[in-house]
Amino acid sequence: MSNTPGLPPAQGVQGITEADIASYLANTPGFFERHAELLSTVQLTSPHGQRAVSLQERQMEMLRERIKGLEMRIVEMIRHGQENLAIADRLHRTTRRLLVTTDPALLPQRIVESLKHEFMIPQAALRLWNIGGEHATLPFAEEVSDDAKAFTASLTMPYCGVNAGFEAARWLDDPSTVLSLALLPLRQGDTCFGLLVLGSPDPTRYAADMGTDFLMRIGDVASAALSRLRVAG
Repeated sequence: MSNTPGLPPAQGVQGITEADIASYLANTPGFFERHAELLSTVQLTSPHGQRAVSLQERQMEMLRERIKGLEMRIVEMIRHGQENLAIADRLHRTTRRLLVTTDPALLPQRIVESLKHEFMIPQAALRLWNIGGEHATLPFAEEVSDDAKAFTASLTMPYCGVNAGFEAARWLDDPSTVLSLALLPLRQGDTCFGLLVLGSPDPTRYAADMGTDFLMRIGDVASAALSRLRVAG
């Protein structure tokens, strides 16, 4: 009794598993060349119903599904790109407004106003410490506890998450309505000299797992602008 070329010696149908067949077909690319008529007779179940379809039709369905998935990914990438561009434009306008502000004492208010307007942030505030004497009596230089300063200095990146009763939340206009916060440390070199706080009544606006790239850039821009208010030395 002859064997089909390439198959192991006949063992009986019961001795051949689906894994054996799959392995044989995967390792014998010439099988369907020698038995091309099988391609037109193989019938598979369509995922869009119980009707039987040919192998070629099933392959086309799989290809269409793959293309559809790729199209959705492309659309998502375009959407994210457009959102990032819009955020970059808002940050650009905020930076420009700070650059044309000649009076350093107005910078804290300009930063807060610009962020609230450009990024539609419901509440924002900031505090600075080690400020020059001529500005030490202004609202942004009000007393900040040593604990809050130590916490700010410990931040290596913006904090995003729930409002867990942070002292900084009390700087906002209506802290009782704030459910999520972003806390941005303000630094000049290695020295931390202030904290910018953004608040929202939406508990998901500032989530712990959100990206912080743009928040870090906002912190860098604000730090550079506000460094003019620090005590020299």
